[in-house]
Amino acid sequence: MAKAKRSNDWGFPRWRAYGTAREAEPVRICDRHGCDAPGDRPAPKSPNSRERWWFCEDHAAEYNRSWNYFEGLTAEDAAAREANERQGADAFASASHYGWGGPGDGSRSRDEMRALDVLEVEADADFTAIRAAWRRLAKANHPDVKPGDAEAARRFQAVQAAYEVLRAAEERRASA
Repeated sequence: MAKAKRSNDWGFPRWRAYGTAREAEPVRICDRHGCDAPGDRPAPKSPNSRERWWFCEDHAAEYNRSWNYFEGLTAEDAAAREANERQGADAFASASHYGWGGPGDGSRSRDEMRALDVLEVEADADFTAIRAAWRRLAKANHPDVKPGDAEAARRFQAVQAAYEVLRAAEERRASA
């Protein structure tokens, strides 16, 4: 009868982590010819295929820059494939149950998002872009520039209020 080898993993405390082995961990090498870096970033070999290339970070970036999903297809085939995939992915086009949240990444309040809409800037605009938009809209709608125009006066007041909301929010963020 063969004698069982003794392990120093028994008892408490364990001397090694669970699932570790004594032999070296296998490392996948980048699939780019001549590269010896670890290939830890998968890239598809062809559309709708489970086969993958494994590249290092540099070669994955190079591969993604030149990736063309519709390569080798005629314009009609590419349009047909795009239409077919859009039809099949309608459920994922936009998650309607999250539609109530509106645009943005959640770092701005609803009032700030409304103010950004009034100033006609993107949801992720920084404060310098907000200030530039405020100045542009304030100059365009100022009562001295358009005397007697009630609509311009209303827009000017809305722009001023929107800027005040965003300025106060920026000051709160800066002080926190």
